[in-house]
Amino acid sequence: MIDSKCFIKKYKQMKKLLTYFMQGLVLVAPIVITIYIVFLIFNFIDGILRNQLESWFGYTIPGLGLLIIVGLITVLGYVGQSIVSSPFKTLADQLLKKAPLLQVIYSSLVDLFSAFVGKEKKFNRPVLVEINKENNLWKIGFVTQKSMVEMGMEGLVAVYFPHSYNFSGELYMITAAAVKPLDMPPSEAMKFVVSGGVTRVN
Repeated sequence: MIDSKCFIKKYKQMKKLLTYFMQGLVLVAPIVITIYIVFLIFNFIDGILRNQLESWFGYTIPGLGLLIIVGLITVLGYVGQSIVSSPFKTLADQLLKKAPLLQVIYSSLVDLFSAFVGKEKKFNRPVLVEINKENNLWKIGFVTQKSMVEMGMEGLVAVYFPHSYNFSGELYMITAAAVKPLDMPPSEAMKFVVSGGVTRVN
């Protein structure tokens, strides 16, 4: 017959060990996953020129491919902005007019990248939006267009709502009166939403 006191004692010990394990997992998992993601990105970008560089030098130099690609993109960015920006855009527009499908894909990608890293960043106005007045339900989003008059929606603004624990979201056209600006950095607002409200707001 199993001694109940002994069983309870062992159960408490196992429960305590499990608690320690979970606390350790919370500490270690984000670090390991972050390092792994950075390694994958580094390995992918560095690997683009790896074979070519190895054929030139006869051996592999880790990180050289990444440095060359970052350098080339930086130089292209400088040249594109200061010298060939307008002619290139004109040429690209003329070519894309002949391929409507490519124009849609290209322009969408340009707008997407510009929204995050361009001069006209779109996700820099975090707001609170009242979704349900009766239950006092609010949602955090980002104003991407201050006016929707061009689409025949006067008095409405475009608000993007990121999904928690995901890199997707939804776009809503909302009455401007239901939108309340948030006094917090855009990066903190995005981090708060994507983490499902778990992360602390500084």
